Amino acid sequence: MTEKSFIDLPQGDQHLREERVSGEDIYGGIFLNMKRDQVRLPDGHIAAREYLTHPGAVAVVAILDDGRILLERQYRYPIAKACIEIPAGKLEIGEDHLLCAQRELEEETGYTAKKWSYIRRIHPVISYSTELIDIYLAEDLVPGKSKLDDEEFLDVFAAPLEQLLGWIEEGEITDVKTTISGYWLDRYRRGLVSPKPIKSVA
Repeated sequence: MTEKSFIDLPQGDQHLREERVSGEDIYGGIFLNMKRDQVRLPDGHIAAREYLTHPGAVAVVAILDDGRILLERQYRYPIAKACIEIPAGKLEIGEDHLLCAQRELEEETGYTAKKWSYIRRIHPVISYSTELIDIYLAEDLVPGKSKLDDEEFLDVFAAPLEQLLGWIEEGEITDVKTTISGYWLDRYRRGLVSPKPIKSVA
């Protein structure tokens, strides 16, 4: 059987949409809230959908002058493992996404950047969360002193792209934002993609 191509699909997505009928809050936490909605499926049947609402986050691909990438090693309690990741952090309510990226980079690593670009938005867990992560590229870095939160403990270090990609391929890095950013950076270095310049800091 020959499978359809994308251009063969129906136009629009109305035939796939689920319509919210009712909803309830199941749990409210520090920044995560769990909800359960009743939805009407495209065929008219009713089904339940449980999901987490999340304020969103930012992540930063920060490149040193020697080409190495700033990374962090942080213990992630839900999976009981110290993970290698790019700098990232949660958005405050109403916070500008770029300002959040600049804040998180300085607080976690001590670095500020003179050149900022936008890479892309990702939704890391589309099946059960509203979370989005906007990823930024930070260049022309200036070192400084980090300002970690009282409950934040992490190692900051730098690694070449080849090592980062190796950790991804070996399964040492499983974090989705870092994996996507590593592959994007590889394509960027080969001239296949470009970020969107958004701001220069004097």
